[in-house]
Amino acid sequence: MRIPALLLSLAFAHAAPALAAPPAKEPGDVLTFKAVERTLPNGLRVLVVPTGFPDLVSVQIPMQTGSRNEVEPGKSGFAHFFEHMMFRGTKAYPPDAYQAIVTRIGARQNAYTSDDVTNYHMTFAKQDLEKVLEIEADRFMNLDYSVAAFKTESRAILGEYNKNASNPLQKLEEVQRDSAFRVHPYKHTTMGFLADIEDMPNQYAYSKTFYARWYRPEHATVVIAGDVDPQKVLPLVEKYFGRWQRGSHRVEIPAEPAAHGPVYANVPWTTPTLPWVAVAFHGPAFSDVKKDWPAVDLLFDLHFGETSDLYKQLVVEEQKVDALFADSGANVDPGLVTVYARLKSPADAIHVRDAILRTFARARSEAPAAARLAEQKAHQRSAFLRGLDSTEAIAGKIARYAMYARSYGTLNRLFRTYAALTPDDLLATARRYFTDERLVVTTLAKDPLPAGIERTPALAAVGGAPAQAGAAGAAAGEVPVVAVPSKLPIVTVKLLFEAGSARDPRGKEGLAGLAAAMLADAGSRRMRIDEIRDALHPLAASFEAQVDKELVTLTGTFPKDGWERFADVALPQLTDPGFREEDFRRVKDDRMNALVQDLRETNDEELGKERLQANVFAGTPYGHPALGTVEGLRAVTLDDVKAFVRAHYTRANLVAGLGGDAPAPLRARVQAELAKLPAGEKLAPTTIAARRPKGIEVEIVEKDTPGVAISFGHPLDVVRGQPDFVALWLAKTWLGEHRSSSSHLYQRIREERGMNYGDYAYVEAFPRGMFQFFPAPNVARRAQLFEVWIRPVVPANAQMAIRIALHELGRLVDQGLTEEEFEATREYLMKNVFVMTARQDQQVGYALDSRWYGTPEFTRYMREGLAKLHRDDVNAAIKRHLSAKDLSFVIVAKDAKALAEALVADGVSTVKYDAEKSPALLEEDRAIGATRLGIRREAVRVTPASEVFAR
Repeated sequence: MRIPALLLSLAFAHAAPALAAPPAKEPGDVLTFKAVERTLPNGLRVLVVPTGFPDLVSVQIPMQTGSRNEVEPGKSGFAHFFEHMMFRGTKAYPPDAYQAIVTRIGARQNAYTSDDVTNYHMTFAKQDLEKVLEIEADRFMNLDYSVAAFKTESRAILGEYNKNASNPLQKLEEVQRDSAFRVHPYKHTTMGFLADIEDMPNQYAYSKTFYARWYRPEHATVVIAGDVDPQKVLPLVEKYFGRWQRGSHRVEIPAEPAAHGPVYANVPWTTPTLPWVAVAFHGPAFSDVKKDWPAVDLLFDLHFGETSDLYKQLVVEEQKVDALFADSGANVDPGLVTVYARLKSPADAIHVRDAILRTFARARSEAPAAARLAEQKAHQRSAFLRGLDSTEAIAGKIARYAMYARSYGTLNRLFRTYAALTPDDLLATARRYFTDERLVVTTLAKDPLPAGIERTPALAAVGGAPAQAGAAGAAAGEVPVVAVPSKLPIVTVKLLFEAGSARDPRGKEGLAGLAAAMLADAGSRRMRIDEIRDALHPLAASFEAQVDKELVTLTGTFPKDGWERFADVALPQLTDPGFREEDFRRVKDDRMNALVQDLRETNDEELGKERLQANVFAGTPYGHPALGTVEGLRAVTLDDVKAFVRAHYTRANLVAGLGGDAPAPLRARVQAELAKLPAGEKLAPTTIAARRPKGIEVEIVEKDTPGVAISFGHPLDVVRGQPDFVALWLAKTWLGEHRSSSSHLYQRIREERGMNYGDYAYVEAFPRGMFQFFPAPNVARRAQLFEVWIRPVVPANAQMAIRIALHELGRLVDQGLTEEEFEATREYLMKNVFVMTARQDQQVGYALDSRWYGTPEFTRYMREGLAKLHRDDVNAAIKRHLSAKDLSFVIVAKDAKALAEALVADGVSTVKYDAEKSPALLEEDRAIGATRLGIRREAVRVTPASEVFAR
């Protein structure tokens, strides 16, 4: 028996009940009995249900009292406790006398408690109905127990807890809830917190208070079902329960704040057991008329039931899991909806977790087939009706749902809502609730789980990210298209492949970029690249490739009236590439020159930023530039390019974007061209685990250069779509908005001290920042870097510039933003986000990024996130994710060895100004210049520029 409740002793003035007319039946009702409903003057709800089964009656009394009602600290577990104590008798019917009556009439009796209800139920012969009503009314109104009986029962409850504690699933749920909830009483299970159970023998006085509060008629429903006549039954109920007095206690259940996930918790087990993985989301509250909970319930049946693809995969085919089941919640307040899997081997924990997450992602990305949904509805209804095979079963179902509105009609309304749900309703609900911030993952195991299990991936990162508003559903075999229509007569087509540099094979770094360049700049089998350029020239059309870590974007831009020529001339470069040897040599030379000449030899700032990325993500697929490495590019052959294209440029690995005033036939033509690509299979997502520095580590790239370029940062475990992303975006905007003179670092280092040209901060990768005011779209990544870019300073000021930047970053981490700074930055961003996405190319690109990340349209996502933010949210996110102490530096400098010695020596830094400065600034300089950097000698290395990205 489990119990949930805060109870009230009840009573009310006597009044004769009038019979209510049976509720009108509607088509589709699952309960078609001629039930009679009545509310007594004291608030007691009575449901009398003639079932048609002879001789037997079932009385069930669900109390709207569960562990949800346990709102006072230190008092959890009392609802369950009273499930036990309600069998302790009254003065009129002590325990032995009460039990003797139950035994004499041959009744079957028990009770259960959950989060929201405690239900007492008894089934017996119809001639004993009056006696049952008498003894039940007596114990609900007049429960009486001694201190000794109370303490005895409390020790029995501790024993029940200890018994349950040996069940891994019980312990997993306990830890899951404690991790998932912050203030709502769903934080504890029905049993309660162990410390509260252990202290329960000392809570006799409070137990009386609990009973007096919650065991009151306004919280109760008396369900009487079976071989009954409502006209005879209702007067009996009024006779015995009518004196139950209404209570006056009111309590406000604490509302749970917005979910703050993803959350992960592990339960280490000490005895032999198979491991468990539980994947949960903060779900909707139950409703019989609103769509969300019924839709989640159907989604769970479709995606995690025994006929689901996941069940067939994990249980039947792979046989990695021996138990897979789901719990869709149905709580009065928003609770958890959970999928549980018991694994045969701990080594499969990540595989199983990600398979479950991938299924949730799929539920977000595609609506179920109408026929499949109809089948599931039919199955659900049939299964429910099959269960109504006895009076007790009927009464039990009605009582189970009486906790919501104390209404017979709840189940009928619920099934009408089920019947009305459409595939689009389920898709919308999945997108609303299956999100990263609502995610709670809990594991339990005796043996070690795989490394990395604690890093829960974003839903978008495991595949199946949702199409956004404006994304048209694709027919079978078609490439999904994200449409961003406008009246602009220029059309933008973006083809997004997960074929970025993270897919480069070891030893051939640069293959992905070289392959993309061959598709955009090496012609088709029918036309050479010079012929294609000539043909597109009159249209001023273009077809270009952008390569980043995860994504390759092939972008075509052309006037709407020229769409046919573009499709005829440009698209075959992708669908039927030329792959000429002479083009390969040319393109390969271009890529090598971009790496060696343009990046390594010519651009100190971009070199420093790229090297910082490579150092932070060393050993991962992000550990080299998208351009590759010198040795890697040299090793790539034309056959490598052909093989890479065959494997990665497939329809399964492609999403298209379409912007502008696109002619109607263009979409069909694009689909027809893309149909020439191989179907392929969706590639598994990359796995990125960056290394966070311990203290400050420095690489100085030695190069003949007049200035000193500085970049520093650390890995960031927040990407777009995750809970703290918008807060961190606001923080970095205040600290160092790209190319913005209003940003804090810019003001402190450039404007006040004149030390350099600019100083900026980022929480998303911003390649080619030298040449752009706004970040390019389609640079979506599964892992990010917090980065500060200090544009070149004179060598004498290098150490001081580092100290100033760290000083300002440290102040931000320690003190956060003021209310004025927060509000001003938020107001700026609310408008600036429209500037970022003003151009059509940006709009289409951000729409594709939103699909990849699984977020709403970018401007809406940012503005809604900003609108919900408070200063405390931002400052908390800063403390959680940013550091001014554990940082990786890359510095490009001429006299690298001298700078290395100076950093390790940690001497005082000074600045010699050409213009007069205020005493306050000079005093601040003296204080900052004397701070200790604490850089260890072994944490500094010097690398000749010629060796950077060599291999």
